Amino acid sequence: MDATLDTVLVALSPAVTDENADRLLDAAMRVAGPAKATVVLTYVVSGEEFLDAAERLGHEGADRDDASEVLADHETIQRLGATLDDHGIGYEVRGAVGKVAEEVVAAAGEVDADQVFVSGRPRSPTGKAVFGSTAQDIILDSPCPVTYVAAQSD
Repeated sequence: MDATLDTVLVALSPAVTDENADRLLDAAMRVAGPAKATVVLTYVVSGEEFLDAAERLGHEGADRDDASEVLADHETIQRLGATLDDHGIGYEVRGAVGKVAEEVVAAAGEVDADQVFVSGRPRSPTGKAVFGSTAQDIILDSPCPVTYVAAQSD
């Protein structure tokens, strides 16, 4: 069994607040920094959110194949990337368009992630049953261990 830690994936979407994105990154850096692992900032948006972001960020005419390039310019990714730079931790950006859980699990497999960091918000048992849980789907389907970082409640 290979015990090295080379790649850590941080799952992000518009549903993750700036405060919770910071908490996720802090947890990931505590693991990635000492291991000298690469952090993969994975930002997943819906089709409509992608079109809005592409236009707002000056990428008119971009399509799904351009998601990483477009979302690398997103404010959240820029801020988190600057934090990683400040700490001397290498990173890359993967943008995706689609359902968050599916795209995060796919990205984890594609980059051969050793660990995934995900956040979520507290829900009632009924809310979980009716609406499902993106974090739960990632935990159940991920090809590697997942660390769940509890979201700060508002």
